[in-house]
Amino acid sequence: MPPVKLDRDGFAARFRAQFKGHAFDALQPEMDRITEAAWQEYAGSHKSPHTQKAGPGFADPDYDLAVDWIAARAAIDKAQARHEDPSRPSRILLINGSTRSEHTCPGEMSKSWRLVEIAREVLLEGRAEIEVLDLSRTASEYGRNIHPCKACFSTAAALCHWPCSCYPNYSLGQAQDWMNEIYPMWVEAHGIMIVTPVHWYQAPTPLKAMIDRLVCADGGNPDPTSTHGKDAARAKELELGGWPYPRHLKDRLYSVVAHGDVEGAENVRRSISDWLSFMELRPAGRQAELDRYIGYWEPYATSHDSLDRDEGIQGEVRNAARTLLAGVAAHRAGVFEDMSANLTRARNK
Repeated sequence: MPPVKLDRDGFAARFRAQFKGHAFDALQPEMDRITEAAWQEYAGSHKSPHTQKAGPGFADPDYDLAVDWIAARAAIDKAQARHEDPSRPSRILLINGSTRSEHTCPGEMSKSWRLVEIAREVLLEGRAEIEVLDLSRTASEYGRNIHPCKACFSTAAALCHWPCSCYPNYSLGQAQDWMNEIYPMWVEAHGIMIVTPVHWYQAPTPLKAMIDRLVCADGGNPDPTSTHGKDAARAKELELGGWPYPRHLKDRLYSVVAHGDVEGAENVRRSISDWLSFMELRPAGRQAELDRYIGYWEPYATSHDSLDRDEGIQGEVRNAARTLLAGVAAHRAGVFEDMSANLTRARNK
């Protein structure tokens, strides 16, 4: 593939392009110094400049791990402990998959957000702990990013670390990645409810980015020292030696609500449900999965009015939330039935 390394002038132009505005005009000497520092980090490929020894519990205790990854792993471990604590109330992660928000260009909230609010009211009545993950913030909030998956898993399963070790990459300016905060949200939850619109027959950009970055939760390697970071040859040896494909989110329950205006709702709902089931999360029940059209072939300008009138979908979203809540309670009590629970997978991914 073609080389991607920039020369100094190309790097400087791209780096300084983010500092436009009158407030920066008087800071050119300072900007020159900062640009030079950034160039040195980039030229040296200093992905993770701050590291510490991995320590006990890792395949290579003397390997230098990024402090960012160590902190992310610690947050996941704490979230897992809370997830397993039977004294804690049921915890639901409620995800708004839409990018639309009144806080930026669209000028009004999304219908998905309104459906999330309807679901939240039901979950609160059930005395569940609720965490709302509003993915519209990637489009409206400064520095709120979900960087793309680099597809390490396709090179070798063991090269994909849990949690993801590809970010932050400071030398490439790939910082401010939200996923290290998102991973513990998924881990701690007993149930996950995703509410999303259709964007051109697909899931919206930030939802798909999160889905891709959760690949490490399904078969990912919890020990980067075993591959000495991103050593592809070591990772291939581990996979070919017999990789266990650990399912880090296994057995959590899910609900999916996909809505559209014209086409695609069925396929988006199905693709998200299939993804969750493949990761060995469990559907909460028949009424927990929903694909519907709001204001079918009607003007977009009146779509909120269409939702106001559509008491049917409002009731179905409430039932989806109730189904998830009941399923989580049954699962935590050990009475949730899954007829495939005791079967061994015929093959791994």
